[in-house]
Amino acid sequence: MRTRTLAVLAPLAIAAVLGLTACGSSSGSSSKKLSLVAYSTPQGAYEKLVPAFQATSEGKGVSVSPSFGPSGEQSRSVANGLPANVVNFSLEPDVEKLVKAGLVSASWNQNATHGFVTNSVAVIIVRKGNPKHITGWNDLIKPGVGVVTPNPFTSGSARWNIMAAYGAALSEGKTPAQAEEYLTKLFHNVVSQDSSARNALQTFLAGKGDALIDYEDEAIADQKKGSPIEYVIPSATILIQNPIAVTKQGNTAQSQKFVNYLLSPAGQKIWVEEGYRPVITGVPGADKFPTPTHLFTIAHLGGWKAVTKQFFEPETGVVTKIEQSLGVSTAK
Repeated sequence: MRTRTLAVLAPLAIAAVLGLTACGSSSGSSSKKLSLVAYSTPQGAYEKLVPAFQATSEGKGVSVSPSFGPSGEQSRSVANGLPANVVNFSLEPDVEKLVKAGLVSASWNQNATHGFVTNSVAVIIVRKGNPKHITGWNDLIKPGVGVVTPNPFTSGSARWNIMAAYGAALSEGKTPAQAEEYLTKLFHNVVSQDSSARNALQTFLAGKGDALIDYEDEAIADQKKGSPIEYVIPSATILIQNPIAVTKQGNTAQSQKFVNYLLSPAGQKIWVEEGYRPVITGVPGADKFPTPTHLFTIAHLGGWKAVTKQFFEPETGVVTKIEQSLGVSTAK
């Protein structure tokens, strides 16, 4: 376990800051325009990554129009017609939806990083001084502890949070039934379920709850702002792996150049500076990230296909039933 001081999240920059000022393409060619559709969390990182890409020979004159929002909602929007040349989601299943829709190649993850552009871990954010003395997952089910986490039926972050808590319970020697019972107790302490990780963070910073389950990169990004809050890396937590893919729309060669930059040593260095764990080796600054005692992956829990069916299937999923019993919407 580890605790660090965090920073207050400044008001979010308008998405236009990303590509509308630094993109400046003089050519009106559509081949020089890219539409990026991503989950909410990496908005700040892209404000650094896009100009850096545009400063390269491959990115010269390329404009990037970004859209950020809850991962599941973003994926459904693209499937329903939202233009996208590159998609960066929280979860693999959100990319697979677009494969089924014929918008992304089935071979999207057949590369050296298996389709992932960033890594992170699930952490627990607390108030400065940690007044509730939260040191790990078991403290989140104590009486009087209010927990903030997004809604798992709109947010990919929420699903990572849930599987981190469930997997941590298994790592402590609990049976699957006991781990599910832990989730039930956890959700009874949840006081807010926003649509995305970014909105959940805003809710927590506004004073709601005692603990927020979130991405490590969100915690690190806010640490730079000077906020009087801290975060705990549990001894057992999950490795969060975020996918990226080029769609079949527009100039796919140009889109692939953008993705290649995000996966390059230069691009990964910026990701690391913004609080993300790299997906390639040898990136400066990567050694600053501590390795939890028990770091597991979604594969250890059966993979997203099995996990989605067991926990999030409509009507029958473990988490679906818990949420419905609490009167929380499970609509997608």
